[in-house]
Amino acid sequence: MKQKAYVAGVGMTPFGNAMDKTLNELACASIKDALKDAGIAKEELNAAYMGNAAGAVITGQVCVPGQVALRSMGISKIPVINVENACATSATAFQQACTMVTLGVYDAVLVCGYEKLYHEDKNKTFSVFTGSIDVTQTDAITARLKARNEAIGQSLDMSGAGSSRSIFIDIYATWAREHMHQYGTTREQLAAVSAKNSMHGSLNPKSQFRNVITVDDVLAAREIVSPLTLPMCAPIGDGAAAVIVVSEKYANKIGKQRCIRVNASSLNSGWDAAEGELPMVSSAVAELYDQAGMGAEDISCVELHDASAISEIKYYEYLGLCESGAGGEFVASGASSLGGRVPVNTSGGLMRKGHPIGATGAAQIVELVMQLRGEAGPRQVSGARVALAENGGGYIGTDAAALVLSILSKE
Repeated sequence: MKQKAYVAGVGMTPFGNAMDKTLNELACASIKDALKDAGIAKEELNAAYMGNAAGAVITGQVCVPGQVALRSMGISKIPVINVENACATSATAFQQACTMVTLGVYDAVLVCGYEKLYHEDKNKTFSVFTGSIDVTQTDAITARLKARNEAIGQSLDMSGAGSSRSIFIDIYATWAREHMHQYGTTREQLAAVSAKNSMHGSLNPKSQFRNVITVDDVLAAREIVSPLTLPMCAPIGDGAAAVIVVSEKYANKIGKQRCIRVNASSLNSGWDAAEGELPMVSSAVAELYDQAGMGAEDISCVELHDASAISEIKYYEYLGLCESGAGGEFVASGASSLGGRVPVNTSGGLMRKGHPIGATGAAQIVELVMQLRGEAGPRQVSGARVALAENGGGYIGTDAAALVLSILSKE
């Protein structure tokens, strides 16, 4: 949807293992920082969209997680909308908040994504990811993945899926194998994504991992499912990120100098494309650029959902940053690195910044707002004026269950 909303403030906790903190503590820390950054009081908020995906499983908090978190910091009376939409949870919250502001329903809205995934019982954590597919179709999904591998002369052992690893690793490994088979993409190019994001993440004080790793380090690491090694896959994490979305009228009231324009933000659900029909991602990207009145050539920087190295490579292509099949060459050339043509995942991405499911989408917005303000420090993209966020989640049939795309700009 074409939007007319602004981001006035952002806040974020460090991502990582926060077993010593409660879900509420994480949420409140990011919200306080976002309100301070916006320069507004909590009493000025008209509504709150609270994004949490795994709290019911990990903490047992069901039904009213948003109200519980907000009440603990004295925010009440306003409408509170709890959002759960797989890895696209807080990106969905952001899209909905921007839409309500654009429609004139609210002037100042809180968006918060917050999550705890670390748990003594790893099976609880893995169950969150297993539940992000159609659990009544697990056998059918497994059969389809094995058939896709067999079609390119590969075998796929899924005996550890859901117990020693997320089932999504098997999905990503299949994507990687197909891309390598069809386009000649190499393991070195997959590793280049992880190495590049490690360099970016080393510059981000909120990142879960801040050590720099090389392509050789990535290739020598423990293999999860061939061809993916551990650094090619996003880790679990705990953390929170918050965004204050305001109307143009309210932005003028508080001063627009540091406000960032939301030009377009769309929410899409996947489908099984018929032969000759554009798949969900391609269709959604085309619509987003049309709504924003922009194209891939206008984008200064991107935060995208690099749940695996192949995910980032495929989305270079989906977003039009390079030609179909050229994603491996794109990253290997340095085009997506700081100083390159279109820096991607300057935050470190999911693979290095971390991936607390419910917080990921909002954290992408935090990074892009900092870039567009010129406040990203050593990872600043020179002259950044237009930024794109892509956040997908879940898997049904042959496609993502949810996809949120947003374009922001510096006015």
